[in-house]
Amino acid sequence: MKTLREIPCGKSAKVVKLTGEGPTRRRIMDMGITKGVDIFVRKVAPLGDPVEVTVRGYELSIRKADAEMILVE
Repeated sequence: MKTLREIPCGKSAKVVKLTGEGPTRRRIMDMGITKGVDIFVRKVAPLGDPVEVTVRGYELSIRKADAEMILVE
């Protein structure tokens, strides 16, 4: 299984599981990133932080550390 961080630009993936604890996990879920949702990786900053994604029709910027908590297939 891969993390969202490993998905290259221009590719989509489906969320399988969220790792992480408490407030961080809750914040990711509040952004609309939940099990079964499709995520499209739009851009990755030159140093890898942040990652720009499209989820549920809107755009988000996610920190590299948060992207590593999102397992995808």
